[in-house]
Amino acid sequence: MGGTGPTADEEPTAGSGQRTAALATAATAASRTAKWRGKLLSLTSLGRQSRTEIVAQAQKAGLDAETARHGVAAYRLTYRTIAPDGRPTTASGLLALPFGTSHHHLPPVVHAHGTLAYRGYAPSVAEGPDRAVSVLYASAGRAAIAPDYLGLGTSPGRHPFMDARSAASASLDMLRAAHSAAPKLGAVLERTVSITGFSQGGQVGMELGRELDRGADPRFRLGTLAPVGGPYDLDGSELPGMFDGRVDPRSAVFYVSFFLTAQNRLHPLYNDPSEVFRAPYADRVEDLFDGDHPAEDIAGKLPDRLEDLLTDTWYKKLRHPSGALLQALRTNDRTCAWQPGRGVRITLYSATGDRDVPIANTRSCARELARHGARATVVDQGADADHYTSFQRSEPSIARSLPVSH
Repeated sequence: MGGTGPTADEEPTAGSGQRTAALATAATAASRTAKWRGKLLSLTSLGRQSRTEIVAQAQKAGLDAETARHGVAAYRLTYRTIAPDGRPTTASGLLALPFGTSHHHLPPVVHAHGTLAYRGYAPSVAEGPDRAVSVLYASAGRAAIAPDYLGLGTSPGRHPFMDARSAASASLDMLRAAHSAAPKLGAVLERTVSITGFSQGGQVGMELGRELDRGADPRFRLGTLAPVGGPYDLDGSELPGMFDGRVDPRSAVFYVSFFLTAQNRLHPLYNDPSEVFRAPYADRVEDLFDGDHPAEDIAGKLPDRLEDLLTDTWYKKLRHPSGALLQALRTNDRTCAWQPGRGVRITLYSATGDRDVPIANTRSCARELARHGARATVVDQGADADHYTSFQRSEPSIARSLPVSH
């Protein structure tokens, strides 16, 4: 958490005995909950792609396809998980497996996608960049797993945007569902899990890595962690960047609208939208983020500046967060506050030119990890790289660094 001290959620760092005891306790709790969490409900084939088709799809998304080796079969998994309040719900996600190889024991890699307002753009539903990169990872000889998150894909309800804990929880349950589905498809997932992700998925990936490293499920252990452009420091980097010019004004309007409406359902921030949003936006903003409106549709129905979106009271409140708002920010600013176990390799990718998630987020995460005794490599993709370009430039390095079947 940028600029803040340890929280009660952080893992003890006093010694190896304490860490071992904490892992054992977590593993025991996991064995009780894992009986239904992540239970596979349905397995739907999404078809097969040849290596040639995979390369073409990757190139269309601006991705380097050098690591593509095999054709890939893709599937949508539907599984049991929990909502932010702990109640049972369902979620979906993408599982991609290579074919045309004699290796059936596959190293799993989780790709956590970036911000999506529209459920129909989730990896298991749409043939967009998130599916393209997942299929690309699978083509090299891996089991690629891309959670849709709660409220996206075929999951009911609204997406709890930027709620790191529930997104990671649903992603862990997707990993469990993939573990069950793989043998039905002639494959076995190896124990060591690699995690990557982009934008919001960077935050999700860090939280998922933290949970795996704590022993959330004894069937898995964390290996490589390589997120790109994650908003790890909402209070100290992301939100201030919306007021000092580091974040593009239109992006700031979109993110703030999505964040406040989603977080208000989790941590009540306001009683009526008119307290926060100016007319005419107060009457439409919550409906725009119902999961059925693509970002390109939402953009035309919101103003270009935060000053025109927010009431004076909430404009000032976002500049100087306090109370419930500050708590909501800090609850999600803990994803880098942990001590990874031995053998965990962390690379944080970002770009100086990113005007959606300023590189200050990544530097803050690296400092937080260092305070917990972990060294993370920071890769800056340059001042000429915007948000998505940072992902495009990082993908080849990530794809080459992830384990493959042998």
